[in-house]
Amino acid sequence: MYFSVLGSGSQGNSVYVESGTTAILIDAGFSGKEIAARLQSIGRSIENLNAIFVTHEHQDHIQGVGVLSRRCKIPVYSTYGTIQGGEPRWGELYKCVEFGTGDLVEMQDLQIRPFSISHDTADPVGFVIGNGKVTLAYCTDTGKVSHLLRKRLSKCNGLVLEFNHDPQMLRDGPYPLAVQQRVRSDHGHLSNEDGAGVLQSLVHDQLHYVILAHLSATNNHPDLALKAARSAVGEASVHLKVAAQGLATELLPLREP
Repeated sequence: MYFSVLGSGSQGNSVYVESGTTAILIDAGFSGKEIAARLQSIGRSIENLNAIFVTHEHQDHIQGVGVLSRRCKIPVYSTYGTIQGGEPRWGELYKCVEFGTGDLVEMQDLQIRPFSISHDTADPVGFVIGNGKVTLAYCTDTGKVSHLLRKRLSKCNGLVLEFNHDPQMLRDGPYPLAVQQRVRSDHGHLSNEDGAGVLQSLVHDQLHYVILAHLSATNNHPDLALKAARSAVGEASVHLKVAAQGLATELLPLREP
């Protein structure tokens, strides 16, 4: 199985995952043209996408959903709450498929299982994607980490995890107090310390890649996020990378142990 974070941050989010002949996007938070360009940068094409799975209805996660679905005849999978919130923005879709939190969606070479997260939207989810041999977990845009969430993220071979903000930078930065409170709340975003605390509990011998995602351009710095993550993984042989807003990561392999 291979994956690439096509971009991550408040201006847009999307992750590409493939196994065998099956390829999906998690979120499409850039324009259709931009997503096509970023896929091309890793040697892939929107023409080969089988589906788009949507985590929640905020614009930085759904901007390109409608146009990609209509132009390329790509089905969109999401929860009922996200569909209701997303429809006014993404418009008519080629096909829309509703799933429930905890359902298993089987799509040729991939199995996709959503899990509930805590964010200020109707019914937000993260995903665990597997091919029967390896798994990748995607978890951003959550203000707290439940026992169930930790359980869903455990034993994965790859992990895309939120390291949104540095608490001191948030306090000293330009955000109004109400926005700061929203970011810090249980329905906001994980700080570097929060992300590191989650990561420390998830380290195991077969965790190959951890991508630090959804970093705030205003209230964080890659060096701070990496420092927290490195402290969490200790001496474990985990590849740590920071997802950028402006470009895709390389296509990363998850191979059977």
